[in-house]
Amino acid sequence: MNYRELGNTGEKVSLLGFGLMRLPVIDGDIGKIDVVKSLEMVQFAVDKGVNYLDTAYPYHKGESENFTGTLWEHIDRDKMYLASKLPSWYIKEPADLDKYFNEQLEKMKTDRIDFYLLHALNKHHWENLKKQGTLEWLAAKKKSGLIKHIGFSFHDSFNVFEDIITSYDWEFCQVQYNYLDKKFQAGERGVDLAKSRGIGVIGMEPLRGGLLAKQPPKEVAEVIKSSAYQGSQVNLSLRWVWQQEGIDMLLSGMSTLDHVKENVAIASESKLELSNEEENLVVLLDQAYNSRIKVPCTACNYCMPCPQGVAIPGVFHLYNTANIFDDHNWGIKSYPFINKNNQADKCVKCGICETKCPQQIKIMPALETAHKYLTVRP
Repeated sequence: MNYRELGNTGEKVSLLGFGLMRLPVIDGDIGKIDVVKSLEMVQFAVDKGVNYLDTAYPYHKGESENFTGTLWEHIDRDKMYLASKLPSWYIKEPADLDKYFNEQLEKMKTDRIDFYLLHALNKHHWENLKKQGTLEWLAAKKKSGLIKHIGFSFHDSFNVFEDIITSYDWEFCQVQYNYLDKKFQAGERGVDLAKSRGIGVIGMEPLRGGLLAKQPPKEVAEVIKSSAYQGSQVNLSLRWVWQQEGIDMLLSGMSTLDHVKENVAIASESKLELSNEEENLVVLLDQAYNSRIKVPCTACNYCMPCPQGVAIPGVFHLYNTANIFDDHNWGIKSYPFINKNNQADKCVKCGICETKCPQQIKIMPALETAHKYLTVRP
């Protein structure tokens, strides 16, 4: 296993972190973790050198942290870095901070959390958490030893990321990063900014939620076939993330033992850097995938806020992603992650967004099309 120091924390973490959010389940119920299979997966990864486990309050309907608490019967807690996250959306008053944190300690059967993140920060969560005294609370928890390192995971525009990362003495952050998302959300500008401040960066969704590991659509398959590359898309995608300057580690939410074995093998390779031919292939793959985009939205957020609350860039991201990977069912399954009050059917066609869009997208009809696509099964 290869290791890197995470920012300026002084901690050497495995290049591959195990995300405990897509574990195998029983009868298709994400709240019923298959403990036997999951334990086998984690044990294999740890035996091969993975030393970072990442969970969160809502994963597997709250059961991921309970599962994590059972691991210490099989794994030496003191040899592992444990990461979990404050459920930002549940914090309504200062008392909630201790309420959820203490519950997490109890569920995970631990006296400390090595890497603690404010979960899924966006502009709304950030402003609310500041009002609740969260930053002062984090500092107190670190001083007491209950939290070792403080960070955040992020889902919003670069401008919001810039505000957050320059407003506190963070030690690490977690951002979505893969070769299709170089300019999405925090993107490469966010990684560069974090690096310039000595802040560790963990890349999440290196396979776009597993979509980059699936059988590619025709245009992409033809690009791969015409190249001399003999490896897997997973190998190419993970190595691309690892070679990006500023990325210290990536998280993979693995669902089978085969996934673990493949990811661990790649993270243990002596040569992770892509060859010139592989770099060129990634460029061509990026172009091939993006040729399938339906709406040329760059998530610049100039159209926001929508007076009706429509999550315009979020809707287009799901619509485009489903089309890029030729996976209509994925789009339909993912759409409920956008609150019903923020879905595209709440558009009243006021047109304000179209006057602000630098791409001159016809947003109103595009939202109507996207909503139909994301709600009507083929």
